[in-house]
Amino acid sequence: MSTAFWSTVDTKVGPFTAVVAGDGAVLASGWTGDVAELTALISPSLAPTALTERRDLGPVTKAVRRYHAGELDVIADVEVRQRSGAFREHAWEMLRKVPAGSPVSYAEYATLTGSPAAVRAAASACARNAAALFVPCHRVIRTGGALGNFRWGTDTKRWLLDHEHPA
Repeated sequence: MSTAFWSTVDTKVGPFTAVVAGDGAVLASGWTGDVAELTALISPSLAPTALTERRDLGPVTKAVRRYHAGELDVIADVEVRQRSGAFREHAWEMLRKVPAGSPVSYAEYATLTGSPAAVRAAASACARNAAALFVPCHRVIRTGGALGNFRWGTDTKRWLLDHEHPA
């Protein structure tokens, strides 16, 4: 039996919930107050058998608060655990290397993965990312600068991009 822990933090852009494994690795996260919305995103191979709410998830909660307060690089230090195919897992790793304030297009993201022709696969990796913020899929935009889709809404994506690159 594996127990995961979850907590919701109020942020400037709405409630942010994270689900973490017993060792503190983020399994799922996003701008929602509904933990069931997040647990549905966790790979079956990582799915916990029990969930326990905690007021504070230690380093994860601290990183969420610090990020929303303007310390943009703190999310890079948080361990994330996601499972999928080899390409998607690699794509998620590469996404963690996209710096705050420097969004990339889906085509540029595909190139970062080492597969420049795999633009649709790169977009799919963004869409299937369970660990929003810590795997910053919001930093991928359409060629020409349009926002593109975001599981947590385009208003949230715009806020995040503006937060990371103030005009």
